[in-house]
Amino acid sequence: MTTASQLTSATASVPFRGGDDPVVDVRGLSVAFGGRTVVQDVSFTLEAGRCVAIVGESGSGKSVTARSLLGLNGPTSTTTASTLSLGGRDLRDLSDASWRKVRGKEAGYVLQDALVSLDPLRKVGASVADALRVHGVGPRAERERQVLSLLERVGIPSPSLRARQLPSELSGGLRQRALIAAAIALDPAVLIADEPTTALDTTVQAQILALLDELRAGGTGLVLISHDLGVVERLADDVVVMQHGVVVEQGPVGAVLGDPQDPYTKRLLSAIPAAHAPGTRLSDAPRATLAPRPASRPVPVAGSVVLSVSHVSKRYRGPDRVVRTVVDDVSFDLRAGETLGIVGESGSGKSTTAAIALALTAPSSGSVTLEGRPWSALSERARRGDRPRIATVSQDPLSSFDPRRSVGELIRSALTGARAARGAPEDGRSDTARTEELLTGVGLDPSIARRHPSTLSGGQRQRVAIARALATDPDVLVLDEAVSALDVSVQAQVLDLLADIQQEYGTAALFISHDLGVIHHVSDRVLVLRDGRVVEEGTADQVFRSPRDPYTQGLLDAIPGVSAHRKFQEES
Repeated sequence: MTTASQLTSATASVPFRGGDDPVVDVRGLSVAFGGRTVVQDVSFTLEAGRCVAIVGESGSGKSVTARSLLGLNGPTSTTTASTLSLGGRDLRDLSDASWRKVRGKEAGYVLQDALVSLDPLRKVGASVADALRVHGVGPRAERERQVLSLLERVGIPSPSLRARQLPSELSGGLRQRALIAAAIALDPAVLIADEPTTALDTTVQAQILALLDELRAGGTGLVLISHDLGVVERLADDVVVMQHGVVVEQGPVGAVLGDPQDPYTKRLLSAIPAAHAPGTRLSDAPRATLAPRPASRPVPVAGSVVLSVSHVSKRYRGPDRVVRTVVDDVSFDLRAGETLGIVGESGSGKSTTAAIALALTAPSSGSVTLEGRPWSALSERARRGDRPRIATVSQDPLSSFDPRRSVGELIRSALTGARAARGAPEDGRSDTARTEELLTGVGLDPSIARRHPSTLSGGQRQRVAIARALATDPDVLVLDEAVSALDVSVQAQVLDLLADIQQEYGTAALFISHDLGVIHHVSDRVLVLRDGRVVEEGTADQVFRSPRDPYTQGLLDAIPGVSAHRKFQEES
């Protein structure tokens, strides 16, 4: 694990850029697409060595605002501003050739998903070298030397090895560091980071935030786009809050987050799980109106064990022929109506454990039973009748949907598939009527059934994924980072919906997340994994208030935002 001191040493050579003139000056910025204005009259400035964070829900215009500084809003956009400058250069009406000189050299850009942003078919070193090559920096040998220096600067161990690897061979944290290395290759005055830590676990997130903080300390101006207000509190000097393309509040981070004036800002802060007692509602959305389960599918007896994982291990033989253990002797019971949270760093075995529980991956040893009957030991044919009893909701529902089907077709397919698996007769309701009930139950208008998932927002797609999972009338829901990519307000509504489902149906939930605030809020019990082994388990209160293992304490210490961490420790 890279420490803060190592990062400080690695970035100590960054020259500090002083001066009173802002490196970014935005006044009266408006952006329209096809005549529809999506950003209106936005103004802010950024000085060297400072960070301004732009926050708001999806569709608020925050990313469009940031991309305006790089000319990346596309040919169908129209951008106007009384002032739009970067490092003193007027960005209005630049030619394509002039924009190419700005990107990378004067402003670097870091996106959320490094696996997508880095070319999956090219070595990491080649991607990092692109900015150097495009701007004509040195011969190839010199660029290769600079790449190694950049990878070392951002805290990547064994840079010569990592430079020769593909992005898929690196962990999420290392990929994000490589993306930052590419963005700062030409030592730009401004770094624009759009959700740079959303998919990272708390310890890796803390390392990336420390790196960004060190770059800022060296004089780099930082524009941060984030829906994580804990990250904003940790890193930003000033905050711009946007809603529907308009700035509703802005000012120093302490004032905006500590004493918000606008109702929208207050609502964003109120939706943070750490701001509420565990188990209480996070949003003002009404409770879900869920249709009753079919008479043939009674609610499981409260407290009964529905899923039992007993001493499971999973070993893989890598390309180097070395056998590695990724899950090591993990055991737990999951009871009806209960939520078991599983936490740990990337590579700790969380998702592999979930795959074993779902019988999507066979354990190398150990066993899984579902409602007291063998599960992992069966063939898929033998499992087919019980397959509807356990359902999953993933982080990226769009990738799990058949791209050829509408929302309604996806849900109806789940209904007919579950009925066929069980050999159950029709219950008197048509699949179309049941689909409408499911969509209404998860807070969606039934007319969405006619739409394609790609036309929906992230929150709507996640609700569709939940509706599809409920279509099988499961007794167990496995949620693998199911809310990690959602804005705080949408996340709050989805978490409330899941709580309503559990209360109504007695559904058990296996909830995997790197967000400890979410885990603390939703979980009855918590399992902490490290290197595939359980290092701590207990009730959520026990684990979060009185952690016994130093690794658990380290995870808690890495939570960004002083106030969020304090709530965990002081909550009564």
